[in-house]
Amino acid sequence: MNMFVDQIKIEVHAGKGGDGMVAFRREKYVPNGGPAGGDGGRGGSIILKVDEGLRTLMDFRYHRIFKAKNGGNGMSKQMTGPSAEDTIIAVPQGTTVRDLDTGEIIGDLVEKNQELVVAKGGRGGRGNIHFASAKNPAPEIAENGEPGEDHYLELELKMLADVGLIGFPSVGKSTLLSVVTGAKPKIAAYEFTTLTPNLGMVMLPDGRDFAMADMPGLIEGASKGVGLGLKFLRHIERTRVLLHLVDMSSEDPHQAIERYRQINKELANYDPELLKRPQIVVATKMDLPNSADNLAAFKADLAADKTLEKQPEIFPISAVTHQGVQQLMQLTADLLDKTPAFDSESHDKELVAEYRAAAPDKKDEADFTITKDEDGTWVLGGEKLIRLFKMTDLTHEESQLRFARQLRHMGIDDALRAKGVQDGDLVRIEKFVFEFIQ
Repeated sequence: MNMFVDQIKIEVHAGKGGDGMVAFRREKYVPNGGPAGGDGGRGGSIILKVDEGLRTLMDFRYHRIFKAKNGGNGMSKQMTGPSAEDTIIAVPQGTTVRDLDTGEIIGDLVEKNQELVVAKGGRGGRGNIHFASAKNPAPEIAENGEPGEDHYLELELKMLADVGLIGFPSVGKSTLLSVVTGAKPKIAAYEFTTLTPNLGMVMLPDGRDFAMADMPGLIEGASKGVGLGLKFLRHIERTRVLLHLVDMSSEDPHQAIERYRQINKELANYDPELLKRPQIVVATKMDLPNSADNLAAFKADLAADKTLEKQPEIFPISAVTHQGVQQLMQLTADLLDKTPAFDSESHDKELVAEYRAAAPDKKDEADFTITKDEDGTWVLGGEKLIRLFKMTDLTHEESQLRFARQLRHMGIDDALRAKGVQDGDLVRIEKFVFEFIQ
């Protein structure tokens, strides 16, 4: 079964940088070779890239966790470890990326082959060649690689189409799409036949072309989740011109105006900007007996409506007999030529076109936190402190002493004393436990 998936949650874990190495030159006739430990390689990043061949997010349904490879460790003779390859994830054109931890939109992938780094790989740790000094010409100090970034993301697909077909179920959207494009949507005589948006290309004899999509499930209350409307209203956001299809075959001569108003109301409730898009009212099913009379009544109702700023253009067609269809496509193409491109996300002030490494509120976070366990152990935390801890090679005593100096420089010793730490108390950073000594 062909499934349309337009919203999915994934995890991305970038690779850790390679560890730096502690090494020394061991060459004949070179008694004082000095440090020669190389740096670690960069960890792989996670990158989303637009693939024009994809139409849904279906590939993510059973694969939601992505991990990049770690960088290689540094080597002797000052050789840098190999950097890991980035992990490229293909996504459909029109994918919006949101960080679930911050709620922030971090990217909008709409251009061909556009890329977005969503998790940055960690840099490689420095080898001991970087820590040599006049006081310590042969240091046994090296850094571990920096941890890669981890993020929980929501991918949302908004179909890219120049023209959107809107209207109540069974007004003829799928039929019109099948007539003017190569798309083959399901067509039947019952409501909600179309459960997913369908996209097709309209090719005109004069060489012009444009993408057209039908938007299913719009009924009264769609903007509040009734029917399928809320699920697919998002796809209308990217369209430049709307063809509002109104069924003229009803037994009730006033049904057309009521449904026309209801659809516009739902668009306004979802996003008032949508009503500013150029809109052509398409009177459908004009081959049926009541249609001519209902169209006359519809025009009269519109003329009597004082709330309208201007009377919409009404274009009657019959998709079954092809009456007026070609002229409608020509009119639509003319309107597209006069409609400038616009920012489909201009109403979303959170949208940015590039990756942000951290949310703005993280700027005010403390470098470290201090809490106390039930057993009396002091627990140190905080993003900056944990990153520093993970990049410390605790297998060498000189690295341990350097880490202790870094903690003192951050003010952790004074903060522990202010909290009431006593000589001999245990202090823990993740699984590493040490004794506090004044």
